[in-house]
Amino acid sequence: MQGGSSGIGYGLKYQARCISDVKADRDHTSFLTGTLSLKEENEVHLLRLSSGGSELLCEGLFSHPNEIWDLASSPFDQRIFSTVFSTGDSYGAAIWQIPEPYGQSNSSTLECVASLDAHVGKINCVLWCPSGNSDKLISMDEQNLVFWSLDSSKKNAEVLSKESAGMRHSLSGGAWNPHDVNSVAATSESSIQFWDLRTMKKNNSIERAHVRNVDYNLKREHILVSADDESGIHLWDLRKTKFPVQELPGHTHWTWAVRCNPEYEELILSVGTDSAVNLWFASASSEHKTSESPVEASRQRVNPLLNSYTDYEDSVYGLAWSSREPWIFASLSYDGRVVIESVKPFLPRR
Repeated sequence: MQGGSSGIGYGLKYQARCISDVKADRDHTSFLTGTLSLKEENEVHLLRLSSGGSELLCEGLFSHPNEIWDLASSPFDQRIFSTVFSTGDSYGAAIWQIPEPYGQSNSSTLECVASLDAHVGKINCVLWCPSGNSDKLISMDEQNLVFWSLDSSKKNAEVLSKESAGMRHSLSGGAWNPHDVNSVAATSESSIQFWDLRTMKKNNSIERAHVRNVDYNLKREHILVSADDESGIHLWDLRKTKFPVQELPGHTHWTWAVRCNPEYEELILSVGTDSAVNLWFASASSEHKTSESPVEASRQRVNPLLNSYTDYEDSVYGLAWSSREPWIFASLSYDGRVVIESVKPFLPRR
């Protein structure tokens, strides 16, 4: 099944690239998104899906001093999040706290909890430890990984360790392994690197050109999904990385990001610069490939694309599943359009 979309829309005032699920909000389906305007005061919007699921409401509007290039919500405190930002001349990263009380009637000022100021050059992302109650962070610039310990009450972030990826590698992003808090995957121009945080050393890599984004499968311990600029989407079994266990076509232009569903292991979302969001059904492990019938295997290889959402007029960069309602996702196009969709018609039978 393929076609357009009938999602719930919300428009930001300026251009934007990043959106994050607020995992620590157990009572609401919430997302944080931030704008990317060079000339105007930027904004962070706290969005919540109404109880009936028919409206996307702005529960908080906050001013942010610079262009937001990366945004990630803390998994242990719904009021805390990180941003990577640009002043036009340089890059920075910081941890912010949403003030209380807040509302959409006026633009509240965020409280800066800590600056992640151990970088020189372009910072690409901040990763929160996925354990949910940890105060650990990773920040990456093009050459370095920095491991942090955050103390929100004292408004302090301490560098635990820092390591260079080497001059031959330009890091672009990564993902923290939810099955092993000592392991982080980092993407570069020529490979996916796997780092052991106990030693801050690389212990494995997948040689792959132009990997744009990676995500771990929360339900399958050894499965990593990668998005490549030109060659689509690949599923990797990290116990044997010579070849991917499955390949998906991706997008008609660059595949920008991939996200594995937090509950349904077969569902993967991807976004691209072709102004589309694609929903895929993918066997999440190499064992599945040998156990399924030839008819089932053929069907998955022929058309793993469940749906293509095309309610966009610009490149789609931001993507987040809801951890509270895992059949819901939010996407964000560069023109500042947020769309909430439900994949309930495509959920696997259980």
